[in-house]
Amino acid sequence: MSNIIVTFPKLEHGKSIKSILVKNGYQVYAVCTTGAQTLQYADMLEQGIVVCAGRMQDMMYTQLREYLPQYFQMLVLASPGLWEQENTEHTICLAMPLKVHELLSTVEMMSKVRAPRRKKKIVSPPVRSEEENRMILKAKELLMARNHMTEEEAHRYLQKSSMESGTSLPEAAQMILSMIQ
Repeated sequence: MSNIIVTFPKLEHGKSIKSILVKNGYQVYAVCTTGAQTLQYADMLEQGIVVCAGRMQDMMYTQLREYLPQYFQMLVLASPGLWEQENTEHTICLAMPLKVHELLSTVEMMSKVRAPRRKKKIVSPPVRSEEENRMILKAKELLMARNHMTEEEAHRYLQKSSMESGTSLPEAAQMILSMIQ
């Protein structure tokens, strides 16, 4: 089931909406009073639904939608005069005063329609030049000769040096070569 963030300028209104949702089996991740808080929580989640008022303490719902990640859907609870008549992508508006069954059926519908998930970056291993490969090989050979290491131990030592110094493997190899020679 989708994570839900409830955002209303008055905390007690947000807690009331949370109470309704929780009683009906929904997981409410956070109750916020500002759009900025909502954005912080949204960044921690993969996807979900933001149930909010048309106006928060620091921004309008349109601004929040603009900054909200695309993998989040938004349900705006406001008087019809406050929200634009057309529902934008991933945004649904319900008129106030609110009927509980409308809220629950809308959240149910939204939780079944999944927003596109955030794609994780696929990190490919770096492509090293011939010179960098030779430098790494030479550093390993020096470590093997001077410290009686196996090739695997020398490679692990280079990797560890690279991670500890926050440099790339070729840079770590260059540092080792400059220290030993």
